[in-house]
Amino acid sequence: MSVVIKEKIIEVKETSKSEVKPKLDKLGRAYATGKRKNAIAKVWIKKGNGKISVNDREALTYFGREILFNIAKAPFHATKNEQKFDVIAQIIGGGKSGQAGALAHGISKALVAFDYNTHFTLRSTGFLTRDSRVVERKKYGYKKARKGKTYRKR
Repeated sequence: MSVVIKEKIIEVKETSKSEVKPKLDKLGRAYATGKRKNAIAKVWIKKGNGKISVNDREALTYFGREILFNIAKAPFHATKNEQKFDVIAQIIGGGKSGQAGALAHGISKALVAFDYNTHFTLRSTGFLTRDSRVVERKKYGYKKARKGKTYRKR
């Protein structure tokens, strides 16, 4: 009896993975929200030729440094989709580094919403995990989060 149940469960898992439909709006776009530090990126992706637009500007000019641009488009490189999708993103909060990480997180989640087969690649490379590290708060009696007053015994 338990063997039959296990076989049914395996069948259900296999069919559910292969039949996951993309979550697209009426314009054919997938939406996701990415976060990193204090930055929040609202990301829409659609079929296209690889154009990435951030806050109505081209992504390379927005970030100003190529390394941040490469961080943002890393999910496309991991899934071998470099020139297949256009990205439109609105980013608020944080600095440029946090915004690049938030955009990468949002693009990863949107790729999974568009095509579930990319989930395994993105999960194994760590793009779907939200990086929860944030700046530690300043404590009273200290100059910064951990820096205290200098103590001199003699």
